[in-house]
Amino acid sequence: MTVAAVPEGPLVIGVDSSTQSTKVLAVDAATGAVLARGQSRHTVSSGGARESDPRQWWTALCDALEQCGPYARQAAAISVCAQQHGLVTLDAGGEPVRPALLWNDVRSAPQRDRLVTDLGGPQSWAQRLGSVPAPSFTVTKWAWLRVSEPQAARATAAVRLPHDYLTERLTEAGVTDRGDASGTGWWATASQAYDEQVLNHVALSPALLPRVLRPGEAAGTVRPRPELPLAPGTLVASGTGDNMAAALGLGLRPGQPVVSLGTSGTVYAVSFERPTDPSGTVSGFADAQGAWLPLACTLNCTLAVDRIAALLGRDREAVEPGGTVTVLPFLDGERTPHMPAATGMLHGLRHDTSAGQVLQAAYDGAGYALLAALEKVVGPDADPLSPLLLIGGGAQGAAWRATIQRLSGRPLRVPRARELVALGAAAQAAGLLLGAEPGAVARRWATADGPSYDAVPRDDAALGRIATTLSSAGALLGSG
Repeated sequence: MTVAAVPEGPLVIGVDSSTQSTKVLAVDAATGAVLARGQSRHTVSSGGARESDPRQWWTALCDALEQCGPYARQAAAISVCAQQHGLVTLDAGGEPVRPALLWNDVRSAPQRDRLVTDLGGPQSWAQRLGSVPAPSFTVTKWAWLRVSEPQAARATAAVRLPHDYLTERLTEAGVTDRGDASGTGWWATASQAYDEQVLNHVALSPALLPRVLRPGEAAGTVRPRPELPLAPGTLVASGTGDNMAAALGLGLRPGQPVVSLGTSGTVYAVSFERPTDPSGTVSGFADAQGAWLPLACTLNCTLAVDRIAALLGRDREAVEPGGTVTVLPFLDGERTPHMPAATGMLHGLRHDTSAGQVLQAAYDGAGYALLAALEKVVGPDADPLSPLLLIGGGAQGAAWRATIQRLSGRPLRVPRARELVALGAAAQAAGLLLGAEPGAVARRWATADGPSYDAVPRDDAALGRIATTLSSAGALLGSG
């Protein structure tokens, strides 16, 4: 991918509205060249709650687009992709009733447990909905809101996900896509429709939910807004969730495993088989096209390791090998394994343990939770020696690369292309504009090309040590 000044084809805009910021790329639809970029940060509440005012996402989008200068005004199509699972509640005038509950707000853990029990248990959820909901899922947050803030629930006239909210501000159309909808807990992968039993149980009318677009269907066109630096009439694609967008941005083919290292960690692969994991480790998401995206997610990844590095007074790269210490960096509770009430834990400290070894153990603890789910994600027939595509901010760090390489025992490839969610959004916009499949567009752009790293012997001793500590600490850390 190269920076160019003059596009060879039409211009498209890809948007990544993440937990911390909104990123915008202006991309040449013919070549994938990034012509301009913009970024504007968000504010997230601290403490037990993880909330953001959705209106700041819109302000950030307009600001990031403005940073793209004339390229934004020349764009022929745009797609907005965003963090999954967030609960956006709007009043009759389309204004937020309260701040949005974000994916990493796990206060709804008690409601999650009751929902799973009341509606047939994990097997039933997996078979019908495709996933056993975690406390990050939107349905659990709505159930929490009804109990904790009933007045806000009663004032709600529309329920949206973050990407839905921004797409609706652009187009005035209440729509979503199958990929992001599959992470709500009320859209069933078996029927590919909203599930009436779940909606009735949580007292949520389907009239409050957006229409689910078909893959390749447009959301609408940009409506005139004085603060928006886009031409009215610009085509707007359906958008999707961030993980689905990253899969598009990589042009991912079925069976290719991805490890994403960000604030949260994820492992996923595109599949033609509908996932149904009753253990809850793998979420059976739909992708943004017509297949499936089995995915496992951890809440604690790069941010948690960076926090431990700060507590130790060390640079994040200042790791040291050796030692027998184990760190479980579950600072925000944990989704995989299912321990929403967990806190961080350090075990096996000795007089000769160094700070660098403690930091390396934090990397190992975060990486272990991701890689333990890898086999379930890719399935038993996958090639165990196929390279892991390592993406996200952590993929640029030598300590993270070495940790995943050592704990997986597999070769790695680190795509040179950055901002894959925004690139996936751009590929979706380009596919809509050109009448092409977005994954094929991204493959033409060669977004997955990058340096490769050979496999090294798997560190079974570290894996076994972490597994033993995790098993014995389950009750102490809080598994429910």
